[in-house]
Order: sequence, then structure tokens, then C-alpha cells
Amino acid sequence: MGAYYYKYRGNIVDVFFIFLGCMIASMGVNLFLAHARLLSGGATGIALIVEYTLKVPAGIGVLIINIPLIILSYKKLDRCFTVYTTIGMLCLSTSLIITKSLVYLINIERDLLIFCIYGGVLCGIGYGMVFLRHGSTGGTDIITMLIRKKYSNFNIGTLGFSLNLLIVIIGAVIFGLQQALYTIISLFIQSMVLDRVLKGFNSRKLLLILTRKEEEIIEYVIRDLNRGITSLFAEGEYTHDKKKMLYCIVSSHQMVELKSAVHHIDPNAFITIIDTSEVRGKGFLNI
Repeated sequence: MGAYYYKYRGNIVDVFFIFLGCMIASMGVNLFLAHARLLSGGATGIALIVEYTLKVPAGIGVLIINIPLIILSYKKLDRCFTVYTTIGMLCLSTSLIITKSLVYLINIERDLLIFCIYGGVLCGIGYGMVFLRHGSTGGTDIITMLIRKKYSNFNIGTLGFSLNLLIVIIGAVIFGLQQALYTIISLFIQSMVLDRVLKGFNSRKLLLILTRKEEEIIEYVIRDLNRGITSLFAEGEYTHDKKKMLYCIVSSHQMVELKSAVHHIDPNAFITIIDTSEVRGKGFLNI
């Protein structure tokens, strides 16, 4: 039992965070967006249109929309992607059904701006957590992956934007221009928050260090920070001095420590600090 647990511990954690992310996103949809009859992007946006017009719950709509797409994904795409997408889709569908009964918690005046802002924020956080665990909620994600497989040079961002724009246009025709404009604001907020969640959890700092005391700095990084460091041979084009450039990736907290230590060891050291959105490899494994 213990060996089985450790073997699949990562998968269990993935599923937990995918479900938690879907719950948060669903609260954004049901408590705010649907409460104000606004739309979302992707399959959820289509499901909301169906809910508003035909009274079919969005959770059921998401499930119906995704069933043929999941079958197509199983036949055409990577099996691991299909499994995680199926899990994400089922979690989202279930979460939308569960959180539908929580609408009474939002007992405030119907302010479209408040609803679109908080709906966008919660959806961004929720979907960001799903993507962090390599998950997907299906819908347009499957469509874009299928197109990407057939046309490798196709701009996925353009396709996603076009599909969401089409949903907004349909919403404008059915529910009016005001709802569509607030939906655009919500989608923009959602994309900004989602991007911040992804970069915030994965962000690291890349330091390029030029110093004449490289051995002391290398020893400090390995011994005190417990990080790896790489030496690159560099040559100054003005002086033609040849020296080592130290290449090191650390967390934001360790960056402060390392920068302080470098200036203490060599006050004349030259340091370049670069934001790195994602790092994979030994020492930087996701929890």
C-alpha cells in the first residue's frame, strides 16, 4: 500500500488541486458571472448561453459539450492529456452543479462591475491552479490541441481569442451590448490573474555574475544555498579579459540572499538579474 501511495502521490496531488481549482472557478461563474447573466470563455461560456436561454444547468452543459471532444481527444491526442482533461472536465462539471446552490451567499445589489471583476478574479485563480497541475477543463483546449497537431505553425493564442470573441458576439446579440462589454472586462481580468498565478508560482530568478572571486561565490551557492551553479567562459570585448561568468537560478527569496552575499564577497562584482517564468529540472520540482 505504501509503495502504491508513493508511486501515485503526484497524481493524487494533481487531482486534488485540479478539483480545488475547478471549485474556485465554479464559484466565480455561479456566484458572480451567472448571477449577473455575464459570460465566460470556452465551453463554460457556451454552457452559460445554453443555461440562460434553455434553462439547462451550466454543469450539465459543460459535460454534454465535452463528451464528443473527449472521445476525439482519446483517438487523436496524447493519452495523458486526455486523462487529465477528462478529470478536469468532470471536476468542473461537478463543481458547477455543486456551487449552483450557493448563489444565495451573494446578497448584494446587482452591480455588474463588481460581479465581472470578482468573477474574473476567481475564474483566473481557479483555472490557473488547474493549469499549474498540468490539467485542462476541455472545450476549446482540446480544439486548439487538435489544430496545433495538424498545423504546427498555427497561432494558438489567436484561435483562443477568436473563439472567445465569437462567444462574446453571440452574447451581445442575445443578451445585449452591455452584458457583452462587461464580459470582455471579466475575460481580460481572468487572463491577467491566470497569467499572474502561473508566473507567480513558477517564477524564479536567473543571475549572471561576473566577478574575480568566482570560487568563493560558487562555494557559497553550493554550500549555503544548496543550489547548483554553472560557469560560462566569457570575454570582455572592450578589455578582452577572459573570465568565468556564473549562471545560477534561485527562488526570489534566495535571490536577495545571493545578491547580498556576492556584494559582500566582491563589491565590484557585476550582476544581472532576469525574471524566469518557469524552471523545470532537479531542484525545481513542482509540489
